[in-house]
Amino acid sequence: MLRVSFSDTAKGQRWNLCGRLAGPWVDELRKCWRHARERAPKAAAVVDLNDVTFVDEAGEQLLVEMKAAGTEFLAGGVENKHLVSGLGSNGKSGRERT
Repeated sequence: MLRVSFSDTAKGQRWNLCGRLAGPWVDELRKCWRHARERAPKAAAVVDLNDVTFVDEAGEQLLVEMKAAGTEFLAGGVENKHLVSGLGSNGKSGRERT
C-alpha cells in the first residue's frame, strides 16, 4: 500500500509518500505525477521519501524519471539515502542488483 499526499503551492509541488512504492502503486503514482506536472511543468517539485518502507525495481525506475525531470528528493534512513544518492547514475537506480 502507498499513501500519496500532494500539495500545490506558490513554492511548487510537494509529494509525500508513505508505504511501499511497488507493484500497481508505481503506475498510479506515475499517472498522478504526469498529470500534475503537465498542469505546472515549471513548478519546483519535491518528493519526500522519509516514510517509504520499500521500493521495487519499477519504483526505482520511476524515481529515476522524476530525478531526470529535476525533482528534489528528501530521504531518511540509510537505504533510502543510498537509493536517492545513486538515482540517475548512467540511467540506473541507486541500488546495485546481484
